[in-house]
Amino acid sequence: MKKIDEKYTNKIFESIKYIDEYGNEYWFARELQKVLEYKDWRNFKKVIDKAILSAKNSVSNEDDWVVEVNKPIKTGKGKEEIIKDYKLSRYICYLIVQNADPSKESVALGQTYFAIQTRKQEITEQEYDSLSDDEKRFYQRKLTKQGNYTLQKVASDAGVKNMAEFHNAGYKGLYNGETADDIFKRKKLRYREDILDNMNEDELVANLFRINQTKQKLLKDNVQGEKEAKDVHYEVGKKVRKAIADIGGTMPEKMPTPRKSLKELEREKKKLMR
Repeated sequence: MKKIDEKYTNKIFESIKYIDEYGNEYWFARELQKVLEYKDWRNFKKVIDKAILSAKNSVSNEDDWVVEVNKPIKTGKGKEEIIKDYKLSRYICYLIVQNADPSKESVALGQTYFAIQTRKQEITEQEYDSLSDDEKRFYQRKLTKQGNYTLQKVASDAGVKNMAEFHNAGYKGLYNGETADDIFKRKKLRYREDILDNMNEDELVANLFRINQTKQKLLKDNVQGEKEAKDVHYEVGKKVRKAIADIGGTMPEKMPTPRKSLKELEREKKKLMR
């Protein structure tokens, strides 16, 4: 089997992944086109069309596989043009790489990456609705922990030294000025308790959206400098808050704090297993 070049890793697919306010992952076709090394959009569009046909022939659910969007771009002359793009679900990305040119090393990696990710998500989607409220909290807490880990790496590369202030900037935007310490006090937590371990499912999802969108903006805008990165985190937090308000949702600071923290639930589980 041909060895995949070291420049091709799962990170290239992770770096262009987005997560919406409902926790759904998606990719933009134009960005995936570049990663899969298709120079001509018309040729890549043919691959997308084949993937859509494969999907229609294999499953009946067609919700949000491919969502057409218009994106503004700057031309070489500095003018702005609108181009057609697509938001792609993980499943359709999986079918795209299956229909893409297998001689490309990036396609070979993509086939492995999306196959694994699709299988993981299939299991999650089938089981998620049957989970208890606390089990859903554990699942969303795991995602926020992974998201914060990635965000910290991206922020560090952007020049952030004071991570506590950086994270507080995001909390301030989302929680109408509250810092992590303010949230801690409002929830009346005990010493050294983690605020994220004391959030319900919806509050964790709101924070996950903030975390992932901040990561994406730092990367896409190539943000450099501690102040600039903090400003981005604050503004993203504010926009997530506005989105919640616009749809009439509950503000995160108004969401009820669960009766037990996830750490307490973990300790109880361990006792039962002895």
